[in-house]
Amino acid sequence: MLKIRLRRMGNRNRPFYRIVVSDSRRTPKASAIEEVGHYNPAVDPPQVELDAARVNHWIGVGAKPSAAVVKLMKLQEGASS
Repeated sequence: MLKIRLRRMGNRNRPFYRIVVSDSRRTPKASAIEEVGHYNPAVDPPQVELDAARVNHWIGVGAKPSAAVVKLMKLQEGASS
């Protein structure tokens, strides 16, 4: 089963997240199928960049977004309106 989830990057106390599509049976650090965006909570306001077309493609194929990714999708949707 495919999941759209966050992968933590960055230094200690300076997190940066990549939003990736990966197999749910593998660890979040394992290689990803595709990177579809990123999230930087260290800046004010937090920066979210998602490729909505690719996210919708993967959801259409059967990938399930994590709860955190769903929140980020809503945050991005509200910012673009």
